[in-house]
Amino acid sequence: MQDQNSADAPPLLDPSLPTFTDLLLAAEQTFPTQEAFVDGDDRINYGAWVDQSLRVAQAFSDRGVKAGDIVLIAIENGIDFAVCFAGTQLLGAIASGVNVRLGRREFEGVVERSEAALIIVEDNGLEPNAGPYVVRRSELASFRTSPTKATPRAGQPDDIAVIIWTSGTTGMPKGACFTHNNLRNAVRTAGPVAAPLARKLSSVPFAHAGFMSKGWEQVAFGMTLIVAPTPWRADAMLRLLVEERINIAGAVPTQWTKLLAHPGLAAADLSHVKVGITATAPAQPELIEQVSRAIGVPLIVRYSMTECPSMTGTRIGDSAEIQYRTVGRAQVGVELKFLDEDRNQVPHGAVGRIAVRSKAITIGYWKDPERTAETLIGDGWMLTGDFGRLDEQGNVILAGRANEMYIRGGYNVYPIEVERVISEMPDVSAVAVIGTPAPAIGEVGVAFVVPADPANPPSLETVRAKVKSELADYKAPDQIVLVDALPLTPMMKVDKQTLKARAAALESTRG
Repeated sequence: MQDQNSADAPPLLDPSLPTFTDLLLAAEQTFPTQEAFVDGDDRINYGAWVDQSLRVAQAFSDRGVKAGDIVLIAIENGIDFAVCFAGTQLLGAIASGVNVRLGRREFEGVVERSEAALIIVEDNGLEPNAGPYVVRRSELASFRTSPTKATPRAGQPDDIAVIIWTSGTTGMPKGACFTHNNLRNAVRTAGPVAAPLARKLSSVPFAHAGFMSKGWEQVAFGMTLIVAPTPWRADAMLRLLVEERINIAGAVPTQWTKLLAHPGLAAADLSHVKVGITATAPAQPELIEQVSRAIGVPLIVRYSMTECPSMTGTRIGDSAEIQYRTVGRAQVGVELKFLDEDRNQVPHGAVGRIAVRSKAITIGYWKDPERTAETLIGDGWMLTGDFGRLDEQGNVILAGRANEMYIRGGYNVYPIEVERVISEMPDVSAVAVIGTPAPAIGEVGVAFVVPADPANPPSLETVRAKVKSELADYKAPDQIVLVDALPLTPMMKVDKQTLKARAAALESTRG
């Protein structure tokens, strides 16, 4: 199935420009004084963004970066990140964001697999034990004002432009590769969440697909990206919505929930907001209804994944039933099909494994042909990890995940990597981690633990501390349940369906 209908405003810049370098240079010439980013008191327009990015590009070049090399950007959201991203592109190199919340093991996994030439890190952040040239964030100020600018290098449309890292079910990092062609074609799928010269509030990590794969969209439409403060706070989001006159407001369900509870929301002037967006995690129907009523505009639901930045979405004007029950229809240029275990298409309306075809999907995982072959199944199709079905109007209704990954506060958590860390604890005999729904945060983790000594079991605090020392903090389980043994299936595997039922019946979680 494919949705061909789109009445949304076209981008300002020529959609046929071949590379992101060409796009940036066109923006510098076309709307140089248009604000590109607002980050607290720091603002930068498109002309200054390109100018400073070329100076940063020269500094990177002086440190050995050349066309086709990977530059890892492991710093917080902000203009520094955006300048490093654009500077990398202007060299014809490959930009790759690294989540600053990763633990040491995950961080080193990305560095080792990427074989990057250079990495930018926070001054007090993780640094690689070996490998790329290290630039600390405090050095960027001098780079941005350096007297020398690089000569832009455009490269070719089928060159890899960005790599976005996502964990696999084994916990090993996978780098989804996107060419300039991929990113350009993704602009076609923007729909109502992009508009010429719009002011857009971003609350997602820049290292993730919400920024890395959407840079072309922002520049093509000449939009201003207002960066939400880190750590995110509801009062800061409300202040930015009002003071920066946001037109397009994006947030994960957890953030929308907290905004609703803010005492100043009812009196705030939000007349300039045209659309709200929620993505990355399941949103309860009640939340969508409450947010739409509170901000006075539709809350658009988007379904996407790292490997395919845009798949489906609800539309402005969709009925309440569609907004609350589905993730909408396929975006322009996106095709979906639903497959059985033998990869045959199921009848219309039946539940099947979702496959997607689009010119915007990843070309494969960086130096990982085995997992690329598992995901890209031929003729342009990519097999997702989700099950779903179509309703009579062609809207997608998600039915669950093929794997066990859960989403906590907008972040993917894969139980097997958490289980591996917990199992290293001497007072743990066996462990299984399950995701279970929670009202405010989407899903939380519950660890079922068999203690080595029932008389001296591990505490929730020690388990969380162990996980946080090795992995991102959001992967630490919110609750533990001590059990004598883990339930097993007839195949002698851990019966996670039984554990899911037990987790759902628990009376409290941290959430």
